[in-house]
Amino acid sequence: MADILSITKITSLALVNSVNPCQIAMLILVLVAIFTQNQQDNKRKILFSGLAFILAVFLGYLFYGIVLVQLFQTFAATLRTSSIYLNYALAILAMIIGALQIKDYFMYKPGNVGTEMPLYLRPRAKLWINKITSPGGAFLIGLVITLFLAPCTMAPLLVVTEAISTFGIIGALPWLLYFNFIVVLPLIIITLIVYKGFTTIENITEWRERNIKKLHLIAGILLFGTGLIILLL
Repeated sequence: MADILSITKITSLALVNSVNPCQIAMLILVLVAIFTQNQQDNKRKILFSGLAFILAVFLGYLFYGIVLVQLFQTFAATLRTSSIYLNYALAILAMIIGALQIKDYFMYKPGNVGTEMPLYLRPRAKLWINKITSPGGAFLIGLVITLFLAPCTMAPLLVVTEAISTFGIIGALPWLLYFNFIVVLPLIIITLIVYKGFTTIENITEWRERNIKKLHLIAGILLFGTGLIILLL
């Protein structure tokens, strides 16, 4: 039963990050940049650059996860005496971020604090992305973007790493790999369907714009609900 609850909680929290509109937007910008600058061999470049960007996001979250697990382990003795309060704090944090995501469905404004990349960072990110000409560049941008998105995506990872920190680094690693795979799965799907020609980058961009409020709503419900469950159990 405990394993089922753990898988459900980790899957729900990973899904919150997987529907992050900013993450999807950055991937789209990378694909557009590669497509624009590699007209003759754009399909292969799109595939490899998309996968390089995704790999960077995956490794970035994995790095954050390992660091957080180690931090929770380092302060385990201190945290053990107040573990219930830490769980409450993380649950409340998840509910607050979830509520902000739900609020974006009803009162959406680009760059809202806690849910999207700030507006002042977007021109710089777009400028960097427009300079991408290869998968290597896409990988570097993926690392930078993951750093910028950390404040908006850290709440689910904090809850997950606190829960699995008792397993140790080696024991927690499979859970982190699973979490990160769910996080990047939509990015993999987008890259593959564009590469295979099932849709265009323009259609993906339009779909994101049409559904950005729904993406926030889904992420908010999942995050708020997970926080509430942690608080009540």
